[in-house]
Amino acid sequence: MIQRIQTIYLILTFIVTGVLLFFVPLWTLNNGKAFYFMQDQIYTVVLGLSTMLTIVSIISYKKRQNQFVMGRLNIILNLILLGLFVYRSLNLSGETVQVSEKGIGMFLPIVAIVLLVLANKAIKKDEDLVKSVDRLR
Repeated sequence: MIQRIQTIYLILTFIVTGVLLFFVPLWTLNNGKAFYFMQDQIYTVVLGLSTMLTIVSIISYKKRQNQFVMGRLNIILNLILLGLFVYRSLNLSGETVQVSEKGIGMFLPIVAIVLLVLANKAIKKDEDLVKSVDRLR
């Protein structure tokens, strides 16, 4: 399980979506307070689903097809999350009362998407290898 590269990518995705966003603010409000994802319920739900899909995908390493599908669903969830972040940042431009400075936390879903694409590529490579070995039998 750990020796496969897609598991490493999925663990890194879990770190980005499940751990790192607790410590990195999405943006800073005008009054100087940091805004974390936990302060908005929709962000919490989407990130929770993404993290849960990542964990289930790591655990189901023997079922490569299911792992691939979960990776794609996770990419879609992270795209939705990124869209929500961009929508919120464009609606509340930099000089309004709400948001004064965008944080690095807004771009962590992009990192998660890249890692998930790399994991899906490695899963597909493994699946093709298994199919080629089955043809030889």
